[in-house]
Amino acid sequence: MRSTLVSQFGDPRQVIALVDAERHAPGPGEVEVAVSLAAINPSDLIPVTGAYSARTTLPFVPGFEGFGIVTRIGAGVSSLKAGDRVIPIGASGLWQEYLLRPAEWCFRLPDDIDDRDAATAYVNPLTALQLVEALRTHFGSLERRRIGVTAAGSAIGGMLLKLLAGESADVTGIVRSERSADRLAQAAPVAVVLGDESRVPQLRLDAIIDAVGGPFAGDLILRTLEPGGAFIQYGALSGIPVPQAAIQARPDIRFSFLWLRTWVHSAGRPAIEAAFSKSFAGLRSSLFSSRIAEVYPLSRIDAALRHQADPCRDGKLLLDPRC
Repeated sequence: MRSTLVSQFGDPRQVIALVDAERHAPGPGEVEVAVSLAAINPSDLIPVTGAYSARTTLPFVPGFEGFGIVTRIGAGVSSLKAGDRVIPIGASGLWQEYLLRPAEWCFRLPDDIDDRDAATAYVNPLTALQLVEALRTHFGSLERRRIGVTAAGSAIGGMLLKLLAGESADVTGIVRSERSADRLAQAAPVAVVLGDESRVPQLRLDAIIDAVGGPFAGDLILRTLEPGGAFIQYGALSGIPVPQAAIQARPDIRFSFLWLRTWVHSAGRPAIEAAFSKSFAGLRSSLFSSRIAEVYPLSRIDAALRHQADPCRDGKLLLDPRC
């Protein structure tokens, strides 16, 4: 079968190989899923670089998000049958033609969720829902809370802005470019400001949801957060940690990091099913719909990775392992 494989850490464009892999039968408790579409996310590529080498075993197949069709059933599986559309989660491996996964880690897709939405129903929607829940836990009500969202022009940034506006929060999207600011101002009912290492926006905020990290996040912590506020990080697009000096200088702020994988492996199936139910509802209402820039055959993974690295890329990229 067609598959990708990472045998050494490094630049994803250099170390993700396209290979012909052996197709195995599902074991007890497992199902085989023919992957229909898989997404490319930053969270797929960061482990390839070796950033998480202490908890990443080589070799491995990348890809945390996508959906497919159950094709074969292992012994003892009664919850699924051949032909079911499912979202397999719990580990990487979706950048291949066929995937083996324990049945307990496969979640049924409603028939009315179209293929492109199905391929992006997991990582961003469930992360956004958990981030908002974390703020709700900290503050109680989010009504009139002043909340800043960095990297607000991203797919998940747009979801967060809409979710928070729906909670009656006073939301500000923080973006790096005029292009992102113009597009975001038309798409979401929130304030939008420009901000980066050279221009820290003049804001007073109760909370920040951050995907950037680095010195910019440190400046936001020091200059914009009110006492008693919250700083929640879920990514580090800068590739640099939040400066410890900034964190230590604000003992009056609650700091936390949300990693979806950690939540998924501790929440239990009922909680995950409830989160997916909210994701599917958000996809039906377009709340969680992602702009898709292009769908690449898995056989053109090299072109897809070049496009992913393009700073002018406008939307998410999907992979079709069937071709």
